[in-house]
Amino acid sequence: MNTHRTLLAGGWVLSMDPTIGDLRRGDVLIEGERIVAVAPHIETEAAERIDAQRMIVMPGFVDTHRHTWQTCVRHRYADIDPQIYFAEMLGAKGAAFRTEDVYAGTLLGAVSALDSGTTTMLDWSHVQNTPEHADAAILALRDAGIRGVFAHGWPLVEGHSWMFDSERGHPQDIRRLRSQCFSSDDQLLTLAMAGRGPEMARREVWLQDLRLARELDIRSTIHMGAYARNAPVRAIAQMHQAGVLGDDLTFVHCCFCGDDELAMMADAGVTASLGVHCELNAQGIGDIPFDRLLAAGIRPSLSGDTETKCAGDMFTQMRHAFAHYRSWMGGGHSKAANAPPTITLRDVLEFGTIAGAKATGLAHKTGSLTPGKQADLILVRQDDLNLTPVSDAVGAIVLAAHPGNVDSVYVAGRAVKRNGRMLHIDVDALRARAFDSQRHVLGEM
Repeated sequence: MNTHRTLLAGGWVLSMDPTIGDLRRGDVLIEGERIVAVAPHIETEAAERIDAQRMIVMPGFVDTHRHTWQTCVRHRYADIDPQIYFAEMLGAKGAAFRTEDVYAGTLLGAVSALDSGTTTMLDWSHVQNTPEHADAAILALRDAGIRGVFAHGWPLVEGHSWMFDSERGHPQDIRRLRSQCFSSDDQLLTLAMAGRGPEMARREVWLQDLRLARELDIRSTIHMGAYARNAPVRAIAQMHQAGVLGDDLTFVHCCFCGDDELAMMADAGVTASLGVHCELNAQGIGDIPFDRLLAAGIRPSLSGDTETKCAGDMFTQMRHAFAHYRSWMGGGHSKAANAPPTITLRDVLEFGTIAGAKATGLAHKTGSLTPGKQADLILVRQDDLNLTPVSDAVGAIVLAAHPGNVDSVYVAGRAVKRNGRMLHIDVDALRARAFDSQRHVLGEM
């Protein structure tokens, strides 16, 4: 058992735990994998002492929806018709992904997430062309050292038959993964189903898929209402009528879902994930339903979605979320009668931390600096020129901080980044692997 003790001393602590609050000058004591104390001052012996006086100390971010396998094709599709992205990445290019491409993209995405302060990420992996592709993605998450939720999707070989009125049930390899790789939920990596739902599969199929996920005792995450063509399907209403909505579900986007459907989500405890930067970039995806979700009583989580269209870091997501909501409501665009007239910086920070932990089923482990939880936390330098002098730590994080300000990152008490440098990863080798994969995927070999 790891009983190493670390004291983070004198930092500006944003605990995200309402019973602890913020400490303008506070200490965090870690023992092994867990946080054991958060207080203005902690006296302890036999602990490694890290001076955090120039740091903001806070929980690591939680990203609830990232197509990490696509990372090596960063930024290619934001300036192109979205249909080209679907035709290529979910078509011929995705079908041609080798296991080494899945490994390279997933590793690069996970390491980049850690570097930018994201300690937990749901890897929405819909490139399960063979069982070996799943194994490659899981290995990459493990090698990165991130707290990961591997959301197992479907193959892109013969992709049309999986994504349009599909008669094909979820790949049964998920049973092997549950028993071989995820037999315990008390580990750094856990399993979820990246489901298709009524917008992509026939009724008997999506019902069967959901039964499978619940038989395996795992959560399901499903894209909902992302484009106008999805609105008439009324997918959430279909699931409500079937009596299968529940708090083990997270719905992504929800842009064209009806207000009554969002109310159904809220009543059933379904959580939501918004990829704000990608949603703003992707033409045709519809209005971000921030106001309508909040009006229904749903506090959404945030995601980096796909780095083919946007930045993946959570600083970007939070900054865009705050600005979008303020502009949307201030401009009188909202038609949601009960939507909050504004949101606060702390609201947005909660979306990026504790709301994400709830949406991944990990709020008992992460999302706040609470004694007993896993020590997933980050240190952000206060004295960097873009932040100093900090007068409001929450404002500094949401409005101005960026990945380069992240000094240190801990996952389950283990340092994966210190003094601005990633540990345990050969970054040069990772870059070379990513370039090789990109050349193959884009046909430039």
